[in-house]
Amino acid sequence: MPEPSTLTVAAASAALAAGELSSLALTEALLARIAAVEPTVRAFLTLTAEQALADARAADASRRADSGPLHGVPLAIKDVICTDGVRTTCGSAILATFVPPYDATVVSRLKAAGAISLGKLNCDEFAMGSSTETSAYQITRNPWDPERVPGGSSGGSAAAVAASMVPGSLGTDTGGSIRQPAALCGVSGLKPTYGRVSRFGLVAYGSSLDQIGPLAWTAEDLAIMLQVIAGQDPRDGTSAPVPVPDYRAALSGELRGLRIGVPGEYFVEGMEPGVEQATREAIAVLRAQGAEVVEVSLPHTRYALPTYYIIAPAEASANLARFDGVRYGPREAGASMWDEIELTRGRRFGAEVRRRIMLGTYALSAGYYDAYYKRAQQVRTLIKRDFEQAFTQVDVIAAPTSPTVAFKVGQKLDDPIAMYLSDVCTLPINLAGVPSLVVPCGFSEGLPVGLQLIGRPFAEATLLRVGDAYQRLTDWHTRRPVL
Repeated sequence: MPEPSTLTVAAASAALAAGELSSLALTEALLARIAAVEPTVRAFLTLTAEQALADARAADASRRADSGPLHGVPLAIKDVICTDGVRTTCGSAILATFVPPYDATVVSRLKAAGAISLGKLNCDEFAMGSSTETSAYQITRNPWDPERVPGGSSGGSAAAVAASMVPGSLGTDTGGSIRQPAALCGVSGLKPTYGRVSRFGLVAYGSSLDQIGPLAWTAEDLAIMLQVIAGQDPRDGTSAPVPVPDYRAALSGELRGLRIGVPGEYFVEGMEPGVEQATREAIAVLRAQGAEVVEVSLPHTRYALPTYYIIAPAEASANLARFDGVRYGPREAGASMWDEIELTRGRRFGAEVRRRIMLGTYALSAGYYDAYYKRAQQVRTLIKRDFEQAFTQVDVIAAPTSPTVAFKVGQKLDDPIAMYLSDVCTLPINLAGVPSLVVPCGFSEGLPVGLQLIGRPFAEATLLRVGDAYQRLTDWHTRRPVL
């Protein structure tokens, strides 16, 4: 058997079911791997080793013939998702001492499925960033090159998988925060349709954009994890009453008859040649396997970035108003209550979070609401219609994930516009609310590149089928960085 820490979710599940490996042995192997590489990668903010070992023993003792595929499989959780009794900081100093008294729905569903949590993963503060450099605690490093970023905001979730510290993880995606780090770290990641996965227990950034999703090595792994976390939740009014199909059963490997659209607008000016080449070669693989590839147009794509950076900060301005030092986290001392609130927010929010709060507050302010927020929502409708029109012609859209490979730590930190442009290929998907899958598709300058597959609302099964078929034909998802 391969080294247990290198197993995919599916392989670990099969080994556990066959009795070739115990959950305790797998958990111990992963904790040993974490001890060896975490000082370099720095993906974890909280490691729950003792609880994980206890849960592993319990999983071994309770295993039955009909135990589900996640029974006894260790995973890890992005630190913007609430975990009962385990610190949840959102990567922010303002929540340094916050311990939730309940689990998010996705966490409770993973626990019910027998999964084990190894802890909480680093992220950009309140999920605001594209490099995991805005965390108040540490900078996570890309396992392929520790001098480079892992992407963001779910950088810890992607890096932990890429470094073989955990076979799968949960992240969140508001404008590309699962898909961009998945691409930059050479792993697979899925942003489900808005409403497919409950957001109850997710600390909100942009409530009309946020979605929780899985990261792992393969599309099959993502199918296993999505099966558990998907479905309507009465505690989340935005979760959709849509049946959850058998995602793993959809992985037929068959692409014949499928129409794949390629939007020219996504091959943006300034895209690195190696990224474009790897993406186009991946699309050629799908064509060779029987898919029909056609050109499509998404004409309002160029408006997605300014639209997003009005809507998302506006929602963040409202959502983050609750963090004032009165109800959550530590409080700065001041002469009055208002002084304390001002000092707490001013000192404990990082620069990027303050920037977005100010942008959003301005966009919502009297006299500017119609000029900015209302107009942005109108453009959002046009972007959504672009996708609706495209999906009358094709089943799936294939595009780049990021215009570049992973960039150097610090390279874009002082240039917010350059940083925001990192998500130019992922933002439209969140504005439209459609699902999107990223799978590794090659390397450029020795660094991973990801192929982005975009689908109709609630058509995750189709995306996973295409991603799995591609991975049956290629070996990019089997490459592991040397640490």
